[in-house]
Order: sequence, then C-alpha cells, then structure tokens
Amino acid sequence: MEDVKYYSQEGLDALKKELYQLETFERPKASQAIAEARDKGDLSENAEYDAAKEAQGLLEMKIANLRNLIAKARVLDESKIDVSKVLIYSIVKVKNVKNNAVMTYTIVPESESDLKSGKISVSSPLAKALIGNSKGDIVTVQAPAGTMDFEILDVAR
Repeated sequence: MEDVKYYSQEGLDALKKELYQLETFERPKASQAIAEARDKGDLSENAEYDAAKEAQGLLEMKIANLRNLIAKARVLDESKIDVSKVLIYSIVKVKNVKNNAVMTYTIVPESESDLKSGKISVSSPLAKALIGNSKGDIVTVQAPAGTMDFEILDVAR
C-alpha cells in the first residue's frame, strides 16, 4: 500500500477525534449556514450563500483527506522499538557539545511534532542527524546558524 504513515496510538486517536468533530458538529453547521443563506432570497447574487457553499466544500475536502489518512495509517508498536539506535518514537537525550546544554526530544512523524512538548519531526535536521546513531555517538547537524555537534547521552522509548 502506498503512502502508509505510521502513528503512535495517541496520534491516530487524535486524527479520529478530529474527524468525529468535523462530521458530527462542523458538517451540520455548514449545512445550516447554507440553508439560512438560501432562505435570504436570490441565489444568483447571494454572496453569503456562495461563501457558505465554499466553506462546505472545504470542510468536505478536509473530511475526505482525514478519512484517507486514517485508512492508510498504521500504529507503530512502541514496545518493539530498538533502543540501541535512534529511530522514530525514540526518546533521545542529547548534549550540545559547544555549550553543554542538555535536551531531551522524542522523534515523531511530522503530523505529531510539537516542539513545546519536546516532540521533533523525523524530517527535522536534528532528527535526521540522530536517526540510526547510538548512545555515545556525536552527530553534526547542519542548522541555519551553522553546524552544531550533539552527543547522544541516552536513547529510550
């Protein structure tokens, strides 16, 4: 199957919750807005009707995209993640070699990244440098401010 995306159970549940919200609450609101605009008369010059129809179209497209994403989603069994190397869903403790700052990140799919909670995208420069490396390795990251070296202090799941 093409375009399979891997998620944690939490990530997949969030997608399903969003789909439920859109189908259960947002879709009826969009239909109601169209009905109200239609009741205001001549549809050929009714900007409110046109806007409501466009909003409904965008909502339906978002619902279809979410359904497609969920259909192709696979839950990654986090208990089977190899902790000898940095992989997706690894929790990695790193030290900036230059300033000795220690940070802990979880490597996640793009759709689950949230820097505030320490979740960095698997496609970020730091994650790309860390993937496949082990505790004790020093990796070089090409950042906008130049190259930075990080020592991997620990890998967990």
